[in-house]
Amino acid sequence: MHDLNPITPLGAAAPVVAHHGPVTLTEVTETALASVAARLGREAETATLLTEVLGAAPPAPARLSPGTPGAFWMGPDQWMVEAPLSTHEDLAAQLAVRANGAASVTEQTDAWCRFDLTGDNLADVFERLCPANTRAFAGGEAVRSAIEHLGCFLLCRAPDHITVLGPRSAAGSLHHALVVAMRAAF
Repeated sequence: MHDLNPITPLGAAAPVVAHHGPVTLTEVTETALASVAARLGREAETATLLTEVLGAAPPAPARLSPGTPGAFWMGPDQWMVEAPLSTHEDLAAQLAVRANGAASVTEQTDAWCRFDLTGDNLADVFERLCPANTRAFAGGEAVRSAIEHLGCFLLCRAPDHITVLGPRSAAGSLHHALVVAMRAAF
């Protein structure tokens, strides 16, 4: 079996891009993800680890920290760390070694699909999809919401750039919902 070819979460050979009105929807496949959850009694050690890795304090609730690597808050003493796959293919393993038992680190790269929406008036798209108040997003927000009954994260990288992370197993359904909302909005 040496003739295997990688495919994107949408089943294509290359990331899928869709345009409608002022919005572009891009499937992003080059992001490594690892969840980091502090173990009971070792929360301070985990915060120190993340501060060293990120070069800044771990993000506060509902916040995203930019940078490489970057992270977003998932829950009390829990974060998702993200970095370019080309330079951090073994991100989870690297973090686990550095955590030295203070945190549970789990590889998440293949568990999630990522879609980036860029353009003006993104709130017009998202108000058709979920209850998150994307009109109030100014950049740096990270919220969990449901889109088409799927648990997703919305990461506002800038007012004109929102990332949606959803379950990879439902990438096609999530992509379809995003495209339908784009068409309805414009």
